Amino acid sequence: MHMITLSSLSEDNLQKILSDNYVEPQWVSSNRKKILSKFSNLPSEVSPLYSKYTGLTVLKPEHVCFSNKEKVSVSKDLEIRLNEIKSSPSMLLIGSTVVHIFVPAELSEKGLIISTIQDAMTNHPELVKKYFDENYVNYEEDRFLALGSSAFQSGFFIYIPRNLIIEDPIRIVYSLRDDGTSSICRNLVLAEEGSKATIVQELYSSSSLTMTSDSNDNKLVGFDSRNTSDKVLNEHQKQQVGYFEFLECDVKSIAELEFITLQAMNMDTVCISNRKAFVGKDAKMSWYSGMFGSRLCRFKTDSVMNGSGAQSEDVQIVFGTNNQLFDITSNLDHVGFSTRGKVLVKSIVKDTAKSLFKGMIKIRKNAQTSEAYLAGHAILLNKGAQADAIPGLEIETNEVKATHSASVSQIDEEQIFYLMCKGLDRESAKREIINGFVEPLSRKMGPFIRAWISYLFENKWTGKPLLLKGDEVMEQIIEVEKSRYKETADIFEKHYKYR
Repeated sequence: MHMITLSSLSEDNLQKILSDNYVEPQWVSSNRKKILSKFSNLPSEVSPLYSKYTGLTVLKPEHVCFSNKEKVSVSKDLEIRLNEIKSSPSMLLIGSTVVHIFVPAELSEKGLIISTIQDAMTNHPELVKKYFDENYVNYEEDRFLALGSSAFQSGFFIYIPRNLIIEDPIRIVYSLRDDGTSSICRNLVLAEEGSKATIVQELYSSSSLTMTSDSNDNKLVGFDSRNTSDKVLNEHQKQQVGYFEFLECDVKSIAELEFITLQAMNMDTVCISNRKAFVGKDAKMSWYSGMFGSRLCRFKTDSVMNGSGAQSEDVQIVFGTNNQLFDITSNLDHVGFSTRGKVLVKSIVKDTAKSLFKGMIKIRKNAQTSEAYLAGHAILLNKGAQADAIPGLEIETNEVKATHSASVSQIDEEQIFYLMCKGLDRESAKREIINGFVEPLSRKMGPFIRAWISYLFENKWTGKPLLLKGDEVMEQIIEVEKSRYKETADIFEKHYKYR
């Protein structure tokens, strides 16, 4: 087994981090090398404005290692999680290794496909190629987008055929390996016309973050001994573990797709994800995310509403503690006529954690009567915490409604004092204020999403492991959330109007 660092990754040694047993089509290999050749020359941030605030300085490419190792171990926690999800449409991936895939027979007969991206490119090339032909992606707009598009070692492929409505959520559980190596994933979801589905993605990582061997079997390749930044890591030097992802969703006419992400990686992991959704006529794409884990969490979401009447919604809750860094970007690109998009991001940061929200509304010249709303709000629980927000507008046409808003504020001491006078201690008072802060946002989610996010929020606040479990606490939270009202008010009622 060989290992390669992120700083030394190139089209010449790419094959060394891919499975020895995998043989991919020639068109895939050619695309990989073409895109990866541009990776090293691309900037980490596309805008000088963003560079001032970026947390990417935490990333140390010379300490991020990839390997083609296939053998993995399944932790007890993941075994428990697997037993809880295995009877529903689901997949469990550890690193680049598939541990479990299950598609119920009745859904398989109707055409539902859940597989690895590699299997899809080999067994269903017509579906994958059709997607690439129909949706243009500029791989040079972001260096990590180029990385995920070219150097992916694994990933999932989900195909939802025309008019298929899937009642149960499709569960995708992903965990990094416990040997300290990093992973690059490319994930693709194709929702055909009239289909409807919910996908729940859980992201975890192991607490074992040091290299265990420096033998010939674990030889690091691609290093230059003359370059001090690329010295060989030995067993006494800590690796930096990273999860790099490129996720694409293609939502055809009148289809509805919900994609829920629960990011619960440990506090030493770097988690970088680029996400794109292409939304067709009268279709709807909904992103729901709960961001809790990792040292650096950088999520960039682009919702491209191509068809007339297309809708997109991006709702995210961020909870940062200790020295965590959250870099959240959500862009709405209105291409088609009369499209609707909204972004709602709320961040809670404490200790010396930092959050950055960036968002851009683009309404193009053929997107008349479109409506867009973008909001990023943060609350600081102590003086060491920090938050910034950079919303923006680009409007190329008339007869549209577009609003953006942003705020950062300290927690209100008067509210804390009031609640303490009612019998709560200081920590309980803070939690009640935070619950009120995220309540308007969480009401826009379904009961199970709210329950999962509430469970992880509770675990993080109390210092418990960030792992979903079907325990008694979870059951109680689900029962409470089922009885609560789901908000249906029109978020576009209070727009400014541009003519």
